[in-house]
Amino acid sequence: MTKKDVNASKLDVVKLSVASNSALVIFKLIVGLAIGSVSVLSEAIHSGIDLVAAMIAYFAVRSSAQPADKDHHYGHGKFENISGFVEAILIFLAAGWIIFEAVKKFVNPEPIEMIGWGILVMGLSSFVNMAVSHMLFKVGNETDSIAIKADAWHLRTDVYTSMGVMIGLGLIWLIELLWTGHHVHWLDPLAAIIVALLIIKAAYDLTVQSLGDLLDASLPENDNVKIADMIKKQPGIISFKNLRTRKGGHTKFIEFDILVAAAMSVEQAHNLTDYIIADIEKVLTHSKVTIHIEPCDSKCPGECLPNCAVSQKA
Repeated sequence: MTKKDVNASKLDVVKLSVASNSALVIFKLIVGLAIGSVSVLSEAIHSGIDLVAAMIAYFAVRSSAQPADKDHHYGHGKFENISGFVEAILIFLAAGWIIFEAVKKFVNPEPIEMIGWGILVMGLSSFVNMAVSHMLFKVGNETDSIAIKADAWHLRTDVYTSMGVMIGLGLIWLIELLWTGHHVHWLDPLAAIIVALLIIKAAYDLTVQSLGDLLDASLPENDNVKIADMIKKQPGIISFKNLRTRKGGHTKFIEFDILVAAAMSVEQAHNLTDYIIADIEKVLTHSKVTIHIEPCDSKCPGECLPNCAVSQKA
């Protein structure tokens, strides 16, 4: 798949997310206001945040696709990381509002009319968001896009919270049907509070991931181990040092120094780096690898010794 096809695939799936969330927000608001359910209204707000997140993801995907220029030598990939962080802040704010409204309803519960409509809209929401989030996860994992994966997590969280609200409304309907005169309307705001707590958990995870990349955190340890193993197995390398990794959007930036025999020609050293870069890019897609070559003087400084092929053979 070409870079153009990848970007088109990312934009198409985010457009689908925008469309589905727009429809769900309208439907949930209408039903929530009609039956007076704070949990359904909280889900409408949740879907509203999902809609904003999808729109932010769309902007981030379009912006991050721009090639590197004279002012942005490393490209525009971090638009996706900024997108994830902004989405997380919006989720925290929405969760706070949901808890505030739910506590008021918990203290002063109100009867819910036409519960069946609430159950219907929550079931429909779960089905639609499960299908769309599956598509988002598929494209997000294929393209390693944090903006799309963040949007997918938004919708997958909405699946679980919608099911929770649906179960809460179903219990209210069942209990009041079996025990006439017994009112358990407090289950509705309780379900809303549980929804908010689940949203906060998703927002925290998203914040950690997006901030890590914005602050140039290293790639996961298993990726660093893979890189080190690929360097070590390449014939002609005596040792390596100063392995540094980070991520911007879906692009992985990898830098390190290799030590080779002092007698190695420039052409041989150049070909050697090409082999290493090709190996790394096969395993870690969307990688940008920078290699500095040094002649080995056999002095074995501390940072070289752990990776020295000569010392390990001795």
